[in-house]
Amino acid sequence: MTSTADTDAEAAALRRHRRPEPTFVRAVAKALGDARTVREVRGGPVSYVPADRELVADGGADATLLTFPAEDTLAALALPTGGRVVVLARDPDRLRAGWLAEYAPDVVAAEAATLPTIDRLVTLVGPSVDVVRLPVPFTCVDGFGEGYYARPERLLDADVRAADPAWSLVDDLTARRSIAALRNALTSGEWDARHGALRRQPALDGSVVLLRPGA
Repeated sequence: MTSTADTDAEAAALRRHRRPEPTFVRAVAKALGDARTVREVRGGPVSYVPADRELVADGGADATLLTFPAEDTLAALALPTGGRVVVLARDPDRLRAGWLAEYAPDVVAAEAATLPTIDRLVTLVGPSVDVVRLPVPFTCVDGFGEGYYARPERLLDADVRAADPAWSLVDDLTARRSIAALRNALTSGEWDARHGALRRQPALDGSVVLLRPGA
């Protein structure tokens, strides 16, 4: 049973480690075009509605923004007819190809299984769709796994992991084994031998994508 203290701790972790990444916000704002009112359907803890738009709860908005949707989010989703649809998402295939899958394969597999495929998302946007990859910056402030692509030590922090729902998709023993594998790789120098170049890479071409209506 989850205690009030646990809930408060999780909320505090989210505030510290999950904030809208500015580069993604700018991309969303551009994709929304001149839409002033936005209905957001979120599959994660962070809102990506730009500050200069009005967030509304009903279907009368100028646009609908799907923010990192999960497959179960889409299952019950009824999109309004008309209006612009923009999707900020993560490609499960590219997520599986990241370095974290080497050390936490069950965590990555569990998260990828919750994500709709890009083909599935394309059908929601409309007949003409642009799929744009959004590089994850070195300084990413939205703390999902790839946000620490060049800062692997951050994932050893239980507070950081508590802010990422992916880690709650596996049992505690599996999570601890994954962290032990990553810690050993960092201590031995194996991680840097295999992936150390990422520490000098200003951005990662990872799983984050933006789907927007085409011209």
